Amino acid sequence: MARKDVYNTKQKEVILDTIKSNEKEFTIKEIYERLKESTGLTTIYRLVDKLVEDGFLNKRIGDDNTTYYQYLEKCDCSNHFYLKCTNCGKLIHVDCDCIKDLSEHIYCKHGFIASREHIIINGICSECIGK
Repeated sequence: MARKDVYNTKQKEVILDTIKSNEKEFTIKEIYERLKESTGLTTIYRLVDKLVEDGFLNKRIGDDNTTYYQYLEKCDCSNHFYLKCTNCGKLIHVDCDCIKDLSEHIYCKHGFIASREHIIINGICSECIGK
């Protein structure tokens, strides 16, 4: 039984390393294909679901009804605010006081409490603007 636990841990590590190596959004099918089918889809789905639940992956449903994921670097801040380039897919973490001011403005002026867990603003990054 111990061998199976070690195998599962190594398998999860390989999946996590594959996920972390993606700078852009990915699908579970892409992860499965990158692992050359050495890992079962059920194992990948289970780990991805756990990573989404724990806040390490952003999950979104695309216009084509495909589920896309993106790895979020661990940080110690309480505001998880991101800028996402719609051209290259890069996700940029922003940690500045303006975010707190924006949250306060939304609450005071609009009576709405914005979740600070994962706020993403889409746009174009400076690298893509320069191209």
